Amino acid sequence: MITRHLRARLKGWGGVGAMATACALALVFALVLTCAGAPTGAAQQPAGQSVSHAARAQADEDCADPEKQTLPPSTADGPTIEAIKNREGEKRKLIVGVDQNSYRWGYRDPNSGEGGTLEGFDIDLVHRIAEDILGDRDAVQFKAIPTDQRIPAIQAGRVDMVVRTMTINCDRLEDVAFSAPYFKTGQQVLAPKSSPVEGYDETLADQEICTATGSTAYTKLEADKKAGKLPESTDIRTTVPNQLDCLVRLQLGEVDAVVTDGALAASQAAQDPTVQLKGEAFTAEYYGVAMKKDADDLVRRVNRILVDFREDTTDGWQDAYTKWLSATLGADASRSEPPPPEYLREG
Repeated sequence: MITRHLRARLKGWGGVGAMATACALALVFALVLTCAGAPTGAAQQPAGQSVSHAARAQADEDCADPEKQTLPPSTADGPTIEAIKNREGEKRKLIVGVDQNSYRWGYRDPNSGEGGTLEGFDIDLVHRIAEDILGDRDAVQFKAIPTDQRIPAIQAGRVDMVVRTMTINCDRLEDVAFSAPYFKTGQQVLAPKSSPVEGYDETLADQEICTATGSTAYTKLEADKKAGKLPESTDIRTTVPNQLDCLVRLQLGEVDAVVTDGALAASQAAQDPTVQLKGEAFTAEYYGVAMKKDADDLVRRVNRILVDFREDTTDGWQDAYTKWLSATLGADASRSEPPPPEYLREG
């Protein structure tokens, strides 16, 4: 503990001050968004927690290749899309849950004016979806959604979809529908450069790890801890509503390491030169657009849009990767490219 607090003091204003400022600004933005209403209602228990562990385990056994459990593409309108198109006046917008704190994915550029323009890879994809459905790339109402509120926001109808670095997995398929994958990543460890942690291995013994509540990172850590694949002394109890909060805790010396998607961790390392990725990715995961389970027409339309997004050589997936992610993930996008889509879900 003494070492941890000493590390926090040594970091000084370089990382902590900047991040504290960013977090304060994010809080202000969340309260005064003009085009991005903040989530309403009291915090809810993450969806699916009422389901027994036994039921979840059986669901996982019955689910193979979750990234393929989606519907074939279609351009046809259905009841969900018609309801979106029938919104009147200023309400005729696509309502999308996003992040506003993930650098280069969904974040506010502090140099882009008073409100800060919301931008990033996920934001580009949202604009493309809005343009296809409503004919206007700016016909979007962004809602800032914490990590642990992504599924509840969809189920409660507060958003039409969530585009927020959300991994497709069997557990979540019980609660929401997903598009085909639009990005490939994997869990990695983020820790101070001076840390003895070397990766997802025995060097995590006696270390306190931070993850986001409801994240696939925590699910993996919990499963591996029970299976004896993590050192018994590894402390995984620290969870936070938003993944960025883990970086702040790491900078303050309150935790020793963070486990999250490598794509997000790379962006966080770019924000703070005192931390770095440790070891290689130890899972393979795929981001998808999440929607209500019965929104079949919207799922099919998004899948059609993703086909076009991947094939577009002038303003598509590769262009968005180069613009937003090449600086943190490298110029070679091959490791991040989504697999060829397969549509195994029966409508």
